[in-house]
Amino acid sequence: MNYELAGDLKIGQVGIANLRVRTLDVERLGTEMRERVARAPKLFERAAVIVDFGGLPGTPDVATARALLDALRAAGVIPVALAYGSTDNERLAVELGLPLLAKFRAQYESQDTSPPQAEHARAEHSRAEPARAEAAAPAPPRSEAARAVAPSGEPGMMVSAPIRSGQQIYAEQRDLTILATVGAGAEVISDGSIHIYGALRGRALAGARDNEKARIFCREFHAELVAIAGHYKVMEDIPADLRGKAVQVWLDNGQIHIAALA
Repeated sequence: MNYELAGDLKIGQVGIANLRVRTLDVERLGTEMRERVARAPKLFERAAVIVDFGGLPGTPDVATARALLDALRAAGVIPVALAYGSTDNERLAVELGLPLLAKFRAQYESQDTSPPQAEHARAEHSRAEPARAEAAAPAPPRSEAARAVAPSGEPGMMVSAPIRSGQQIYAEQRDLTILATVGAGAEVISDGSIHIYGALRGRALAGARDNEKARIFCREFHAELVAIAGHYKVMEDIPADLRGKAVQVWLDNGQIHIAALA
C-alpha cells in the first residue's frame, strides 16, 4: 500500500555537548554545569548533553545515574543520551530509557572484546581526555544551506565572503581560511587549523576531529566562543585586553591558551 508519510526521518549532523564524568559527585557535577550555563546562557541553556561514564572505573548504579540526570536538568541542560561504553553501560542506558550515541562506539569495548583489550582501549581513551569533566561546546543544527564542505583532494578551504549570523562553514579534513569577517551568531569549523583575516565575532572550532595540534589565528578577536578539539573558552572567559587584538589560540595539556600575535 502506497501512502504519503506524515514525517520524513533523516539522519543528520547535530552539535551535542559531551560531558565526560571524571568524578561521580552528583552535587559537584550539577554545580559545575549550573555555573557553565550561568556564564554563557546563550550557548548552554537547554543544550543537549551526552553523558559519558567512560572515565570512571566502573558503571554507576541506576539510582546514582538517574540522580545525575536530574541534577543536570535542574542546572539547565537536557541529557539526551549516554556515550557508548561497556555492556554494563548499555544495560544502564536501557534502565534509564536513553539511547547510546553510536559515534562513541569505536572508542570503547565491543561485546566481543576481551577484558585486557577493553582495559587497554579505556586507558588509551582516558589519556586523550582532559583531567576533569569538560562539556564540549554545542553547535547549532547544520542545515545544508548553511554548511559548506571542502571538496576532497583540495589542500585547504578558502572563503572570501563574510560569514553572516546563522551561517556555518565546515572544512572537512583540512584547514580553513576566512578572508573576511565571521559575524556574531556565525560558526566556522575545521578539522585542521582556522585562519581568519577579518574580525571573529562568532564561534570558531578548530581540530573538530580531536586534532589537538590545530590552532586558530585571528586578526581581530571578539569571539563568542573558541574551541580546539572540543576544549573551549567563551567570551566571558577571555581576558579583556585581548579583545580586538590579533591573536592565536592553541591547546596545551588540555587547556586553551590565547595570546596576542606580535
